[in-house]
Amino acid sequence: MKKPELLAPAGDLERLKIAFAYGADAVYIGGAFNLRANADNFKLEEIEKGVEYAHKLNKKVYVTVNIAMHNKELKKIKDYLLKLDKIHVDAIIVSDPKIIELAKETNLEIHLSTQASTLNKEAIEFWKNEGVSRIVLARECTKEDIIDIKNNIDIELEVFIHGAMCASYSGRCVLSNFLTNRDSNRGGCSQICRWDFDLYDENNHLKGEKPFTFCTKDLSLAKYIPELINMKVDSLKIEGRMRSIYYIATVVKVYRKLIDGYCNNTKNYEYNLKYEGILKKVANRDSIAQFFNGNYGKDVQYYNGRQEITNQDFLGLVLEYDKKTKLAKVEQRNYFKKGDKVEIFGPDKDFNFKIEEIYDEDKKPIEIVRHPKQIVYLKMPKEVSVNDMMKIC
Repeated sequence: MKKPELLAPAGDLERLKIAFAYGADAVYIGGAFNLRANADNFKLEEIEKGVEYAHKLNKKVYVTVNIAMHNKELKKIKDYLLKLDKIHVDAIIVSDPKIIELAKETNLEIHLSTQASTLNKEAIEFWKNEGVSRIVLARECTKEDIIDIKNNIDIELEVFIHGAMCASYSGRCVLSNFLTNRDSNRGGCSQICRWDFDLYDENNHLKGEKPFTFCTKDLSLAKYIPELINMKVDSLKIEGRMRSIYYIATVVKVYRKLIDGYCNNTKNYEYNLKYEGILKKVANRDSIAQFFNGNYGKDVQYYNGRQEITNQDFLGLVLEYDKKTKLAKVEQRNYFKKGDKVEIFGPDKDFNFKIEEIYDEDKKPIEIVRHPKQIVYLKMPKEVSVNDMMKIC
């Protein structure tokens, strides 16, 4: 059985390294011409460092070049593609036909972005003939769509398995342009679909207990990983290039376990519900299977308001560990104190303990850690590693 690629988002070099450490086979990153204008996008020298780091691990880096291109960018994009080719990125993710044409003048592998809203085998046959080697399917695809495409077209398929959804058709939204003059198809989305609205019929303002919304719930296909593997989907994709290292580490680790758990023990595999609880704790919206099972009803969105609470479970990141003293150097991310029960998790470990000893940077005992990114030392009951994380138990 062929394992699918686990593809993770990376908003910067730190998140790239975290994604690989926690089990991603590949990452996708944003550079100069992508749909996350507000993210900490990679400069060319950072892309080069990321590619070198990935290739040493025998892993891959894909660069998103998926804006809707205007005339003024034509010369700039051509030069940019040549530089990406020289850096040896593993593929670019595009949606504009002209960028595909320009990319064919290089050695770059071409993946078609979900922005192209590809749902059927006829469209995929067209793009294959244009030189595309992989299709990132529109998130509106059902499992029947995916099976039909895979059975009829010999091309790699990439499927979103986790993360935020657009209220519009695979991201093709103009509400942001209309209401805020920020172009969602050029990286400036102001997330109008997350706003609260007044609701009217022909003559009256309709008032309910909560404001009207059409915010879409998140996507999670955790329980359907065996089905996707059996469909021979080539790449399973996690959304979230603007997410934190804690989110990336947690989600990548869960899906790594799900993929490996099924592939390594197909006959006796049992889905563990605890993974849903872990995934739910790092998100602030409900997660469902969305279109995968053909669900187009009212349950895919919030219509009567919702509450999004910022997650504060992430307490600290391990920077160093001294085996002799059993002290871990930790960078604080949220308030914690002596006596708290916490959990350490990493790519290969999970354990709980009660904080008994905390020291400041001068190794003086303290009781509370409350300052953003404060550096402290904690006594650990077990060995920890760099990039392990501490969270609320």
